[in-house]
Amino acid sequence: MRVIGGNKRGLKLFDFEGDSVRPTTDRVKENIFNIIGPYISGTSVLDLFGGTGALSVEALSRGAEKATVCDMADSSLALIKKNLEKAGYSAQAQVLKTDAIAYISSAAQSFDVLFIDPPYNSDLLERALAAIAKNPKICPEGIIVCERDYEKELPHLSGLTVLKDKKYGRVQILVLEVPK
Repeated sequence: MRVIGGNKRGLKLFDFEGDSVRPTTDRVKENIFNIIGPYISGTSVLDLFGGTGALSVEALSRGAEKATVCDMADSSLALIKKNLEKAGYSAQAQVLKTDAIAYISSAAQSFDVLFIDPPYNSDLLERALAAIAKNPKICPEGIIVCERDYEKELPHLSGLTVLKDKKYGRVQILVLEVPK
């Protein structure tokens, strides 16, 4: 796993051993950032279900101003911090041990770009999108990038506009826009 573009291009990141966590592959990450590249510079990013923190590191490498990364697992939080430190982005990032749905529901801060990449065998994507619909100030006029299992039924998009819908094997990337 590595940084695909930006000022840290080629930097190898730390990854989990084994297959208990499913990080976004380099190929999928590259395609995500090819799609959202014009939206990244100068933004504030929220990375829900952060895992390794690779999406936040990539966004910061490509010009995002700051990132907030949420996860519940201590092993993920340690790896996220390690990757942010390795890339030199610790000062630009906030790492939170928090439930993603609770964070969306109560956050007063707004973000320009949201990454939602929950475990595939859960209903967390649906719950996250529903929470965003109830708290529109979390991402006013922003971009939401969802990674999901293509074989599962598409969640209700709560009035969000689909900018891109791409499939990579079993992975589906939805790039959604919050209406203005």
